[in-house]
Amino acid sequence: MRRGCRMIISASRRTDIPSCYPEWFVRRLQQGFVYVRSPFDAHRLSKVALTPDVVDCIAFWTKNPLPLMPYLDRLEPYPYFFLFTLTGYGRNVEPGVPDKADVMIPAFQQLADRIGPDRVIWRYDPIFFTDTYTMAYHVRAFRAIAEALRGCTHTCIISFLDRYRSIEKALEEMGAHVEGGRPLREFARQLGQIAAGNGIRVRACAEEEDFSDVGIVASSCIDAGMVERLVGERLDVRKDPAQRPLCHCVASIDIGAYGTCTNGCRYCYANRGAQQLRKNLKRFDPASPVLCDTVRPDDEIVVRPMRSLRTGQTALNFGDVPTSVALPFDKSGG
Repeated sequence: MRRGCRMIISASRRTDIPSCYPEWFVRRLQQGFVYVRSPFDAHRLSKVALTPDVVDCIAFWTKNPLPLMPYLDRLEPYPYFFLFTLTGYGRNVEPGVPDKADVMIPAFQQLADRIGPDRVIWRYDPIFFTDTYTMAYHVRAFRAIAEALRGCTHTCIISFLDRYRSIEKALEEMGAHVEGGRPLREFARQLGQIAAGNGIRVRACAEEEDFSDVGIVASSCIDAGMVERLVGERLDVRKDPAQRPLCHCVASIDIGAYGTCTNGCRYCYANRGAQQLRKNLKRFDPASPVLCDTVRPDDEIVVRPMRSLRTGQTALNFGDVPTSVALPFDKSGG
């Protein structure tokens, strides 16, 4: 197989497609392709095929899947799963995300009931600490969410805050920081124990710190083993070279665009500021093959070589999962 022929679709690390652009996405599936503008070359578009014969799996990244859920039947030809970020932060950090207790926890439960807990991964990240969001607060919030999600997921992925230049001002305004050493390891141990008590395993994403001695091993969000179990075959995959060195995700094609997410999370590296967001939203056309954009006269369109990664070898399936139990979420500190 030629290098670069990656047929796992990422929707999307750059924006929340299920929450913000579900109709656009479904229309792209119907049309069978999408154009993706290069973040490094403003005049270069990649044409990415979205037909079931070449798309092995779709990974959805979201904080709110509810707008996409009415369209799940349209996704039946495709293996897919959700990476559902559900944290303890309030509107002062995640202003565009609906209430966690009243809306998002029930949404997680509904999604898991609809497609199965194997296909909904809980992300509690990024973790950082402030005067409000202390270690003790995060432990309370994590416990409340884990208890509510018992039976709704097998896996929780955690990561600690990475500082990017584009969000440094916001982080300074919040007083966001990450403590290291023994306190952080004890904190991670508590999260692992809480999750295990609710039938959930905790994995770490792209962390320099080794938490294996407290039962949290390094893992990946787009995990080869999980995708293989979803499609029922072994895949010819490799690590994604576009991600950070510590990231273990397998290669995928991201079809999102930076500066288009309306969640407004203050810690998000994909933000490009309120002015750019308003500009991009004005250009949004649900019929356009480019998200929040159009094909321009001077654009170069490059057709991505697309090919299934399936090898034809059978992969193993997940085992049974416990029954779901939903408990109220601790709203304190939000």
